[in-house]
Amino acid sequence: MAQPSSDELLSTTDERAMLEGFLDEYRAVIVAKVRGVSEQDAQRRLVPSMTTLAGLVKHLRWVEQSWFQRGIAQRPAADVPVPPYTDDDPDGDFRVEPGETVEQLIADYERECARSRTAGAGRALTDLVPHPRHGDITVRWIYVHMIEETARHAGHADILRELIDGSTGDGDLPS
Repeated sequence: MAQPSSDELLSTTDERAMLEGFLDEYRAVIVAKVRGVSEQDAQRRLVPSMTTLAGLVKHLRWVEQSWFQRGIAQRPAADVPVPPYTDDDPDGDFRVEPGETVEQLIADYERECARSRTAGAGRALTDLVPHPRHGDITVRWIYVHMIEETARHAGHADILRELIDGSTGDGDLPS
C-alpha cells in the first residue's frame, strides 16, 4: 500500500499541524529550487527586479526573523540583527553581498526556520502579538501570512529555476 502524500496527511490533521506543515513544505521548496544551480546562476538577475534565487533565500531568512523572532517571540530589538534594508534601499535583503554563497544563505535560512519553529511552538494560535502597523494580530495570522509569503516566493523560484535550466515543478527538483 502506498504511503499517503504530505498533502493527504495535512488534509486530515489539526489546524496547527496543518499550518506548520504547509509552511514547512514551502520552506523546503525554496531550498530545493536553489540547490543544484551554480553560484553564478543562483545570483543571476533574470527579471528587472532584484529577484534572484539566492536573493529569495536571503529575503525569506529576514522575513522569518521578523515575524517569528521580533513578532511571536517578542525578542528585544537589541537581540535581533537589523535586516539589510532601509527606506533608501528597500531591496537590501534581496542583494547577495560579495563573499556570500548559496550554501551559506541556505544554511542561514534553515537555521532561521528552525528558530521560527521553536518560537511558534510555545504559542497558541489565538495568542495576540503587538504589531506596529496592524495593531494586535494573532499567531494564526502570522502563520497564514508566512505561508502566503513563502508560497509567493516559491512561485518566483519556480519561474527563475525554469529560466535557468528548464526545471519545472517539484518532480524536476534535484534530490
